[in-house]
Amino acid sequence: MLAVFDKSVAKSPEGLQSPSNETAVSALKDGFLAQRFASNHSGSVTINLGSSGFLAYSPDRQNPLLPRLFAVVDDIFCLFQGHIENVAHLKQQYGLNKTANEVIIVIEAYRTLRDRGPYPPDQVVRDIHGKFAFILYDSSSKTSFLASDVDGSVPFFWGTDSEGHLVLSDDADIVKQGCGKSFAPFPKGCFFTSSGGLRSYEHPRNELKPVPRVDSSGEVCGANFKVDAESKKGGTGMPRVDSAANWSQHY
Repeated sequence: MLAVFDKSVAKSPEGLQSPSNETAVSALKDGFLAQRFASNHSGSVTINLGSSGFLAYSPDRQNPLLPRLFAVVDDIFCLFQGHIENVAHLKQQYGLNKTANEVIIVIEAYRTLRDRGPYPPDQVVRDIHGKFAFILYDSSSKTSFLASDVDGSVPFFWGTDSEGHLVLSDDADIVKQGCGKSFAPFPKGCFFTSSGGLRSYEHPRNELKPVPRVDSSGEVCGANFKVDAESKKGGTGMPRVDSAANWSQHY
């Protein structure tokens, strides 16, 4: 799976950007990274998100225990990879029918948060038990929502291209091609939203501190993000102005 988001949709954390990164390119220009992905993954499908970027996915070379799924519900697009262990409980929690799979559960969880959820996003992601990574885009509000499980069970990488666009994929080589040295594994047990940035859902009240990664040649290569036990964020509750309040505008 692959996503490239314009910086207006998903602003890349500063710590992810390497100070000297001459090998990065523009992932969106002339469809560069989408074409690279298609040439490396047979049967790939690309979804154009207009000025917001694009999504792409392929069933090629997937782990049967951690399958890739894609779905669109109304204006919400979601790429999911992995396996949720408490599917039955989450279907009941979100009022879904028996045929709903993991990617539909993630979309409904997001939609519940966006439209009427009284609890914070960290709780919603924490309620998902299993091995997973997902990329969600809401075209109605131009909002992104990303997450990875606490063990980093699914390969999931992110980076920043030469124009500051955020690149995400389960294919590290694809991220490197677009981002050069400004890339890293997506932090375990964390989620990212357009308005709230990167947060730990295990420690939602703590800041995340970038720790520079150094490659074999001694050059800085992106950053790993660690929970800073000394710093605290503000409250994580989601304001409810009315029943249709959009959490993504407040979080």
